[in-house]
Amino acid sequence: MAQGRFPDRSTWLIAYTLAVTLLCVFVFTGNGLIDTVAFLALLVPLFIASDFDKTDPRVGRLVLAFVLLCALPVIGMRNTFYLDVAIQVGIFAVLALGLNIVVGFAGLLDLGFIAFFAVGAYLWAILSSPHGAALLGSGFPLQGDAFFVIAIVAVFVAAGAGALLGLPVLRLKGDYLAIVTLGFGEVIRVLANNLDKPVNITNGPQGVAGIAQPLTEAARALATATTAPAFKWQALIYYAVVLALVLVAVLANRRLDSSSIGRSWVAIREDEIAAQAMGVPLVRTKLIAFATGAAFAGTMGVLFAAKQTFVSPESFDFNQSIGILAMIVLGGLGSIRGVMMGAGLVTILNLQVLKSLSAGLNHLRATGFEIFGWSFANLPTQFEPSKYERLIFGLILIAMMLYRPRGLVPAERRPISARDARRAS
Repeated sequence: MAQGRFPDRSTWLIAYTLAVTLLCVFVFTGNGLIDTVAFLALLVPLFIASDFDKTDPRVGRLVLAFVLLCALPVIGMRNTFYLDVAIQVGIFAVLALGLNIVVGFAGLLDLGFIAFFAVGAYLWAILSSPHGAALLGSGFPLQGDAFFVIAIVAVFVAAGAGALLGLPVLRLKGDYLAIVTLGFGEVIRVLANNLDKPVNITNGPQGVAGIAQPLTEAARALATATTAPAFKWQALIYYAVVLALVLVAVLANRRLDSSSIGRSWVAIREDEIAAQAMGVPLVRTKLIAFATGAAFAGTMGVLFAAKQTFVSPESFDFNQSIGILAMIVLGGLGSIRGVMMGAGLVTILNLQVLKSLSAGLNHLRATGFEIFGWSFANLPTQFEPSKYERLIFGLILIAMMLYRPRGLVPAERRPISARDARRAS
């Protein structure tokens, strides 16, 4: 890349970021379709700045830090819905990065990935809720300050569950592996739905409520010292935690991708028999892939339970696993940047774009807006975009498979020297 191109692109990127930030802060501060477009425009620099091949890395890091650490928190404190969307994007980005290790790097098709997310969520839910006190007795529920300890514990618990799944399916691959992992995901969901008798462990379909949140005292102290209410500071705390976890997940993915175990995963993905002939230990390599991906999901399950303060089996159904798989297919299998982009696009599409379109349509229906003599008041409620979430999702995936089968940001494996490989391993 010629050095002369950097200033032009960098200048444009900085100017665009500042302009959109000012618009979001001083003009578009409420709800509505236009505000949604402005919010999405603010996220565009994240995608451009993260492409260090086409953008000066120093400018890229500066723009990333400005948007993530300054612009989004300021806008989110004015309207916590945007902060909530950013948190959800972060949670699903880490989940997608975890599944990317299993499917994108190692080529092991896992359709039950959401089960490990459920393991982490129920772990924190049971330990930190009044239901846990009734189940476990004195010493429970744990206070919110134990969140970070349990998040670390969840890494090992979920990794153990991933290894347990990997052990019986080591000889399977392709469609057979997909069916087995699908069954594992359903087993976890059915257990969560029925383990309320004879011993009430999961509280069945009613779910577990009253889950403790971390750093609530800090949020109250900040609210006392400022004019912002405690729930906004609590949302900002979750945003900071998610941001830290996303950073850890990205660094871990990059490290693993360039390590010897990452090379072994790719070798298994491309040709399992040839990899085994070259000395790659199939059992250990596959187990590490399952366990590593599950560890990511378990940690985010703890965070999800704390943020929602309620979990139920409905949050961990088969559609969630497919949704996470679609994120990495949409972004690009094996591509860290692409997976994060896919997670962001799918999450924002579900949480904000479709809901904003539905809200706008309902407004036109309520006001009786007419176009060419036809009133929107006659439009049936069945035409709300939010009800066609899966349909739109399916059409996007079909288009992707037809025109960009490798995803929006295809994975590119760069050659590395033996010295770099030893250093990364």
